[in-house]
Amino acid sequence: MEKSVAIITARGGSRRIPRKNIKPFLGRPILEYSVEAALQAALFDEVMVSTDDREIAQAAERAGAVVPFFRSGDTADDFATTADVVEEVLASYERMGRHFRTACCIYPTAPFVTAETIRTAMALLEQERADCVIPVVKFSFPPQRGVVVREGRLAPKWPENMAKRSQDLEPLYHDCGQFYCLDVERFRQQKVIWMENAVPFIQDERYVQDIDTLQDWEIAEMKYQLLRGRTV
Repeated sequence: MEKSVAIITARGGSRRIPRKNIKPFLGRPILEYSVEAALQAALFDEVMVSTDDREIAQAAERAGAVVPFFRSGDTADDFATTADVVEEVLASYERMGRHFRTACCIYPTAPFVTAETIRTAMALLEQERADCVIPVVKFSFPPQRGVVVREGRLAPKWPENMAKRSQDLEPLYHDCGQFYCLDVERFRQQKVIWMENAVPFIQDERYVQDIDTLQDWEIAEMKYQLLRGRTV
């Protein structure tokens, strides 16, 4: 059994940002950042890209990843989950006679993920004997004091929390949407990314940025340049 595989999920379709997974991010296809981090982590027997798109496959191979097979139509639409994609990739490898003990599923639009981040998270998976390691970040404002709009007026969602101090409310976290470290055997049993024995990998919010809109993209580029000292 081989030790580990990095699976970068990069389908061709993207509604909000066309060709998002190979759109230039500070002059380079954004996919390259995820491939580069996975390769530099030096942990994986294989760094592969799961895609249904030939142009993305070519970009992945230029960056140093492999595309040993193409994604099926069932996992290339808007309704397929990340777990569906990972399950298909692992099953395809098994038909080739290749079995992995652990996997790291990395999103193709995660330029803030570094090799060191991946190494630390994968080590945590082993140390904690976890089913999975999930990178999370703390909400900067306590959601317990959120408000809603009802008939044009503001109303607290949870009135009992409005007078409480922020430090007296339990910290809440959310998924960073960057990558997931998985024990393959436990994933095959549970068939979900967030498994029963999930260990958090708490991230600094400076290195977390959703990239779902063009405005998000611009913010991410600005943050990246500030944090890495790069210019274009």
